[in-house]
Amino acid sequence: YFGYDSFREGQELLTESLLEGRDVLGIMPTGAGKSLCYQVPALMFPGITLVISPLISLMKDQVQSLNHAGVHAAYINSSLTETQIAKALGLAAAGQYKIIYVAPERLETAGFLRFALNAEISMVAVDEAHCISQWGQDFRPSYLKIVQFVTRLPRRPVLGAFTATATEAVKEDIVCVLGLDAPQILITGFDRKNLYFAVETPRNKDAYLLDYIKEHPGEGGIIYCATRKNVEQVHALLCRADIPAARYHAGLTGEERKRSQDDFIYDVKPVMVATNAFGMGIDKSNVRYVIHYNMPQSMENYYQEAGRAGRDGERSECILLYSAQDVMINRFLIENKEKDEDAFTEEELQAIRERDEERLKIMTYYCTTTDCLRNYILKYFGEQGGADCGNCSNCQKE
Repeated sequence: YFGYDSFREGQELLTESLLEGRDVLGIMPTGAGKSLCYQVPALMFPGITLVISPLISLMKDQVQSLNHAGVHAAYINSSLTETQIAKALGLAAAGQYKIIYVAPERLETAGFLRFALNAEISMVAVDEAHCISQWGQDFRPSYLKIVQFVTRLPRRPVLGAFTATATEAVKEDIVCVLGLDAPQILITGFDRKNLYFAVETPRNKDAYLLDYIKEHPGEGGIIYCATRKNVEQVHALLCRADIPAARYHAGLTGEERKRSQDDFIYDVKPVMVATNAFGMGIDKSNVRYVIHYNMPQSMENYYQEAGRAGRDGERSECILLYSAQDVMINRFLIENKEKDEDAFTEEELQAIRERDEERLKIMTYYCTTTDCLRNYILKYFGEQGGADCGNCSNCQKE
């Protein structure tokens, strides 16, 4: 189905463990091939595999690729009408699909529960598993529903959890909250040797951006901005300079986002300007650069977004354009973050705020340190870096 004659590092261990009926936790960097670790067992198990994912764009992408490869797969999320959902569940119940991608919110709806209680579910794979941890940078209360859902099933399926970024605290949380049973844990290491890391502090970010893109004509790249307003401004700037660029943020319609994503993936518009709403699971291997127009709120966010460069293993650049104002913007975004008052007590909300502040501080240190940038990142994720890497802007400065 997939056209490979060998596994990448870590894939075989996770695949075999799942096939033996053992729970797994795979922490593998962006582009390491996590999805294959649950897609291969899914085809070999007798029943259905549910893949729980928070991202509509990722589901569409993966399902499209699977169907293209001859694997029957479907997704169920808010982008479908109730009639389409009912039809998909009907086909699933009739054994039409081996893999079903589903948003976590969907797990407690009556129609889906009715289907799940009567279907043979062999495996539940949790993608972006860091979302279940309150210590994670992207905690989603809806992920806590996964545990309740699994306990309601007539037979416990094998569980697999996968993420690209997890500190030690997040790793322990995933195992504990998901109730993984003596799981096979695999961490393949966070280092991506083909990526060059740089922090730049240009006087004029727009001028820097235009110069950089013009020096890399025809190359695919992503420019991340902190706000929708910034996305619109940078996109307009590139269009005025006749640079074929697409844009992506949550304020656009579903149709506009889909068109932008397709234009980018098929190289109609090789440059994508986006908020962090874009990118998870986007399977474009030849992104040559990721530029952060604003500093992200956390090291996890930064490494996940920067990691979308160079998935083909070729040299690629990850450049962060830093200005002191970015700290102010991020502080404002943290203070005005949508809070789920029902899910948390006041103490918990306070603890989350403090953790967000701490993460922002660590991110700011990254932008101002004179030490090796790669080692700084690896140390944050609990991996000991070696000597200076020689492939970041700090190591290459005199």
